[in-house]
Amino acid sequence: MNPIEVTNLKKHYGDLKAVDGISFTVNKGEVFGLLGPNGAGKTTTIEILEGLRERDGGEVSVLDHDPWKDGYRLHQKIGVIPQEFTFFEKTNPKEAINYYADLFNVKVDADEILKDVLLEDSAKTLFENLSGGQKQKTGLALSLVNSPDLLFLDEPTTGLDPNARRAIWEVIRGLKAKGKTIILTTHYLDEAEQLSDRVAIMNHGRIVAMGTTAEIIQQHGSGERLEIQGNEKLADYIRANTELQVEYCDNDVMSIPLTKKIDALAALAAAEQSGLDWGEIQTRRDSLDDVFIKLVSGTVNEQGEIISADAPQNGASEAKRRR
Repeated sequence: MNPIEVTNLKKHYGDLKAVDGISFTVNKGEVFGLLGPNGAGKTTTIEILEGLRERDGGEVSVLDHDPWKDGYRLHQKIGVIPQEFTFFEKTNPKEAINYYADLFNVKVDADEILKDVLLEDSAKTLFENLSGGQKQKTGLALSLVNSPDLLFLDEPTTGLDPNARRAIWEVIRGLKAKGKTIILTTHYLDEAEQLSDRVAIMNHGRIVAMGTTAEIIQQHGSGERLEIQGNEKLADYIRANTELQVEYCDNDVMSIPLTKKIDALAALAAAEQSGLDWGEIQTRRDSLDDVFIKLVSGTVNEQGEIISADAPQNGASEAKRRR
């Protein structure tokens, strides 16, 4: 049995379909990223999984429990860190851990937990004097008090500076190495790429893409392309003297899809033969950020398929194209 199994999950608020029939599983020991714009249905989904909100339809199993019907026993097995975690200002991290241990009626080694979250040097610093990153680490420490099998991390690095974010990343990697299963929500797509084994992208209550980041980019991205800085005359010359498709952009950059590597050589040879000026060149692929914008800018039909994308995309597709 997987730690999380969701089938046809639904949650409606009047006419609003906050979660509209989604299905997914989370494997043991993986970091599963749940992504989407504000209002996509992520928070509602997470709250249902945590047993904080009742679903309207579908089946949900979290660590073999129905989270709504058996929330008390489930809460003994999971760890949760909410967004922008806060605690009693006059309490230090070690005291906080011991306090939580009393609440769960468990015995813990507070120093060992602090070591796991890279916070041992601040064990006796008052919460009000901790940095943003240290406060988030304190939240992570408290989520580990009951030795949970499953962790829900809701935007754990929001508002942190780059160094603090990467410190939290190291903590999450360490927890994964210990076999923890982690549900991660984040608006930082580089964070999702760095940490997640698989991701699901939600939009309008539906899952519009799911898999590894590489699989999602391969399926929904534009593929590899060559970008050459030059004017429209150069674009016309390359079109006329090769079989390549050239998409000319308003910012004096042309984009050429590469179906095979030799296409790049053909394009550069034509540019050189043209006698026209041309500048910087680069090859690029869509990032998860590019694909995310494409996916969440679309309208989702009854089958969960994207049928239009109104927002501009990166690279050549941002610009007006002329053949």
